[in-house]
Amino acid sequence: MSKVRIVTDSNSGITQAEGERLGVTVLPMPFLIDGEQHFEDIDLTQPQFYEHLNGEASVSTSQPSPEAVTELWDELLKTYDEIVHIPMSSGLSESCHTAMGLAKEYGGRVFVVDNQRISITQKQSVEDALTLAGQGKSGAEIAETLMKTKFDSSIYISLDTLKYLKKGGRLTPAAALIGTILKIKPVLQIQGEKLDAFKKVHSLKQAKAVMIEAIKHDFATRFADLVKQGEMMIAVAHTANDEEAELFKTELMAAFPGVPFKYVDPLSLSVSCHIGPGALAVACARIVK
Repeated sequence: MSKVRIVTDSNSGITQAEGERLGVTVLPMPFLIDGEQHFEDIDLTQPQFYEHLNGEASVSTSQPSPEAVTELWDELLKTYDEIVHIPMSSGLSESCHTAMGLAKEYGGRVFVVDNQRISITQKQSVEDALTLAGQGKSGAEIAETLMKTKFDSSIYISLDTLKYLKKGGRLTPAAALIGTILKIKPVLQIQGEKLDAFKKVHSLKQAKAVMIEAIKHDFATRFADLVKQGEMMIAVAHTANDEEAELFKTELMAAFPGVPFKYVDPLSLSVSCHIGPGALAVACARIVK
């Protein structure tokens, strides 16, 4: 039986300390702040990130250097037979494609999983991989299962402001101005690869109702069989919005009493960079057993 190490990046929301506890290696994502490189959960905490973001600093996402990835893999392969590497969605970053290219040089010992996950759905993939590794599955078998189940998840995100979508070029200044005047709070979705528009509302209360109905619809349609089998979980994510996240957790547990509730986690900083603070999200994902 081969020894398999699970590797992910900090976009999963798994901290360095939590990774150590779980037996997972977490590659820290780099960020450029006013041209200076910082690494998530190494020399850049969540509060520090939002302090820079709110302070009008130039904040942008980056990807781990190829050298950082291969040095990490080389070190791990001294101890482990295989690596299953679960990066953030290829639809949101080039880091996945970079890792897939690098893995070709490792003679089938490194498996990069392009299963279009981010934040708490990516975290669930890591937990699934750990479960499968504990069952004695090989790296190839783990990667195959994660790819088969990659679309068994949804994320819906309510934004507090349009400012950061505008700042990142994902919204025109005119549209942002109109949205601000009309007090529009968009609800976005991640269904696989991209961050897309879902609905427009005018209050957080409406946004939460829309997100709950969206999950109910998913549970009644796409995931109906998985819900019946007890193989779906639900979770909350947020950007510097702890109090509302805890309130939303209570509402979701009441709305979905038969579904396991797993996390209240900060959203990935790579996503937060584009949507800003005050966002609230709900996610559901399959639990691989």
